[in-house]
Formats: sequence, C-alpha cells, structure tokens
Amino acid sequence: MSTATDTIESLVKQEYKYGFVTDVESESTPPGLSEETIRHISAKKNEQAWLTDWRIKAFRYWQTMPEPTWQFVKYPKINFQDISYFSQPKPKANAPKSLDEVDPKLLETYEKLGIPLREVEILEGVVRPEGEEAPAARKIAVDAAGEVPQHPGIDGGQGQVRAGRDAERSEPRCGAGR
Repeated sequence: MSTATDTIESLVKQEYKYGFVTDVESESTPPGLSEETIRHISAKKNEQAWLTDWRIKAFRYWQTMPEPTWQFVKYPKINFQDISYFSQPKPKANAPKSLDEVDPKLLETYEKLGIPLREVEILEGVVRPEGEEAPAARKIAVDAAGEVPQHPGIDGGQGQVRAGRDAERSEPRCGAGR
C-alpha cells in the first residue's frame, strides 16, 4: 500500500514532463557571486555608476544576513558560489530581415510559449512596433535595470536609491526617492 510520502517522493523523482529547454548560443558569467561579478554584470547591462554602487551596497548587506530558519523547512544548504548569475543569448550583429533567418529552435520555443507571430517578428527585430522609429530591442522579460540607461533621471536625482537598513528604520529599504 502506498503512503502519501511514497507518492510525493515518486513524483519528485520524475523528470518534469511539461518543461523544455531551448539550447541557444549564449554568454554567461562563471559560477560565483562577488563584487567583481556584480560590476561585470552591470557593465554588460551598461548600467549607470549609481546603480552599480547600489547593487554593491545591497550585496554587502546581503552578505551579513543570516539565512532564515523560522520556516522550519528542510533543504540542503544553498551554495551561492555554485550559481551563475548572468546569462543572455549572444548578441546578433544584424537583425534578421525575415523570420526565415531566425533560428528554427527559437521559433519553436516561441510557438510552445504561445507567442503570436507578429510579436515574434517584433521580438526578433524583423519589424518595428507601430509608432517606433528605431528597431525594437525587446526581450520576453525585461528587468528595470534594462531601462535605466535609456532613462538617466530614473534614480530620482542621483543618490536617492538606498539599500540596506536606513538609520531611522529597522526594516531593509530598497527604493528610489524614499
């Protein structure tokens, strides 16, 4: 007779049948996290100095934080030096002129994700979105840091972004203009 634990363990040991991987040429940082890694990633993203400094300050604070134990969850200790913190597809020299020039494996991934053909053309730079004068440099997921180089005033007046604990408050603060 199977117990709930046996059932859960058998499910956990199965390979995830709903996921997939698209193998595309990419550039990644080696595993490990340090100030040097953070500076490298910031340089890759063309971030402004204030944002790099903010990330370094947050990293230094994070290093002082103990791992939480209040949740009583059992898992192997995470070795943060075994993780690669940056990976992106290798940049293309020129945008494709048609979807025929796009890697078929990538087109298959867009299809699996249910992304409409028109959006694929925009994401790959084949066509411009309506109202844009220059070809789009878009990604499926874009973080706020990707917008910082295009919007220099986003920092709320240079130096208004703080990381770590504020002198007047006990909770961590990370935000612009507070």
